[in-house]
Amino acid sequence: MGASFNEQFDQHGAWRRGFATQLQELREWLMAQDLLDVSVQERLQRLEEQMRSDKVMVAFVAEFSRGKSELINAIFFAHYGRRLMPASAGRTTMCPAELAWNAELQPCLRLLPIETRASVESLGQWRMRSDAWQEHALDIANAQQIADTLAKVAEVRKVTIEQAREWGLWHDGEAADNPLVDASGLVEVPRWRHALINMPHPLLRQGLVILDTPGLNAVGAEPELTVNLIPQAHAVVFVLGADTGVTKSDLAIWRDHVLPAGAGKAGGDEVLMSSRLVVLNKIDTLWDSLSSGAQVQAQLRRQQQDSAHLLGLPEDQVLPVSAQKGLVAKVGKNDALLQASGLPAFEDLLANGIMGRRQQVLQAAMQANVTQLQTQVERVINMRRNDLDDQLAELCSLRGKNANVIGSMRSRIEAEQKEFEQSTTKILAMRAVHMRMLKELFQLLSSGTLKAELAELKEALEQRGLKLGARKVYAQTFERLHALAAKALGQANEIHAMLSSSFKELNAEYGFSLQVPPQLVLPEFTDDLRSIEASYTQYLGLGSAIKLSGTEFSQRLIKALALRMRTVFEAASNDVDMWSKSLTAPVDAQLRERKRSYTRRLEAVDRIRGAATGLEERISEMESAQLRLGVLQSQLSRVTGQLLLPLVSGKQTNAVQLDINLVA
Repeated sequence: MGASFNEQFDQHGAWRRGFATQLQELREWLMAQDLLDVSVQERLQRLEEQMRSDKVMVAFVAEFSRGKSELINAIFFAHYGRRLMPASAGRTTMCPAELAWNAELQPCLRLLPIETRASVESLGQWRMRSDAWQEHALDIANAQQIADTLAKVAEVRKVTIEQAREWGLWHDGEAADNPLVDASGLVEVPRWRHALINMPHPLLRQGLVILDTPGLNAVGAEPELTVNLIPQAHAVVFVLGADTGVTKSDLAIWRDHVLPAGAGKAGGDEVLMSSRLVVLNKIDTLWDSLSSGAQVQAQLRRQQQDSAHLLGLPEDQVLPVSAQKGLVAKVGKNDALLQASGLPAFEDLLANGIMGRRQQVLQAAMQANVTQLQTQVERVINMRRNDLDDQLAELCSLRGKNANVIGSMRSRIEAEQKEFEQSTTKILAMRAVHMRMLKELFQLLSSGTLKAELAELKEALEQRGLKLGARKVYAQTFERLHALAAKALGQANEIHAMLSSSFKELNAEYGFSLQVPPQLVLPEFTDDLRSIEASYTQYLGLGSAIKLSGTEFSQRLIKALALRMRTVFEAASNDVDMWSKSLTAPVDAQLRERKRSYTRRLEAVDRIRGAATGLEERISEMESAQLRLGVLQSQLSRVTGQLLLPLVSGKQTNAVQLDINLVA
């Protein structure tokens, strides 16, 4: 059995911290060697920030009473020796809850009142209003106090049907999904709309985020969950009851809220499905003295096969588990019961599947960026080496020459310098065109453009009554958005072509050594557009027509879409900004190095003029400088080589300290 999820995540966190430390040391070393230009510095800072702040979200989704909260207790909180999340019989966690750690806040439980559903403001907007949340402190040294406080997420209240309808928790056309009406004509609804649990748990400190989403009614009422939060999860754990199998409401959650959330993700269906794990929980309900072990196993096997078939998953992604027995076994240190609970097998799949893929994605991104960074820095080192070679050849040719020859050389260097300075005019013209074209590209990805593209859909969704034409408007909106993405890439290709042509001219006319710049690639932008498009389709079919006819729900839907799209467009703009800076960085570097070269050449000639020993001293200095550049390049290769080492089975979680000795 491999490492548990907790152990694997701990290793993942140690690897991230170690890698970020290496990047910081590399940045400091490059700065000391005067090799840190703006582009390289920004790339390093972004990589370091990404490694330190990377989050891994695991979403637990289930209908009520499937034992989901108990599963969270068993996996993450067994070391407290008791339950933290409420997990008694019947309905427990009544509102969606996020468990994470924000060091800027004290340990606390923050609750958003259900009354906020009367407003059309999105959950994302409410997050920014701290005064709207009720806050309860958590005493991290007192497990009982934590459990008592977290019990508030299970609180309910009684309201009229009209009130429930206004809050989107009662739908006249979906009677089977509505809460039960009591003798007084009232229905039970959650007291809270959303919960944020801020805890300094070791895994939460390292960037784990747990999303607990309870029940079909709660999930379906909050479109932001299924179009924003669940799609961001790196793994979705769908919990079934072994005693019930796949019920109608289970299947509705799976088809409408779990599968669409990942549609269109990079890697295709195989990656999507492997990020969805199913737990067939409460297998202990099948343990009974009247059935033999073989009979119980056969019954479990049938449930596993049937569930996998109905959900369209491989059987090995449906795991029979008893979260309750697993928790009891961990607290009581009963290894036999723990193995019988099936919890270790599930943790192993969660750890190796989710954490393994996350590390692969991160490491691939890091390797690509480190390789580009190494190329940029080596280009500067090679420029310096070529410059030193030229200077050394110049100085060696002066051996035995008189003052007139030295004076002639100075005049020639001044003439070269003057000719080179003429390139500044061409570079300024190139930059002016570049900035104009870049401005047009940023405009395509601006919030204003996005708002205009969503305006027609917003108008269609905000109309009163049935919105039978909304699906067509939705499809047309995404056709335009996909065309917009293609136009943005087309504009980027024009920038690339313009700079490539300009680089060739600078190389030919002024002796630059600029290489053809890389083209812009935005795979995440186009993938995210497809994913978002698929995520919303569920709300626009005939099955959701009645729910969509409600003004509040449709307004929340468009706000959730706008928020998600804005995040995607901002990410694309950041990628464009980084790409653009990487294009112009070589020009700036060569300008800087060439100007420095002319200054040094003139200083060298002035130093040796009239001083017989000055020439040999300068030649000796430059030969030493050549050796130092060779050492610099070797050190750079060794350092980046360490960063590019693959992470094998979590064994390199403690980063190798960079072996850098500063070169004077």
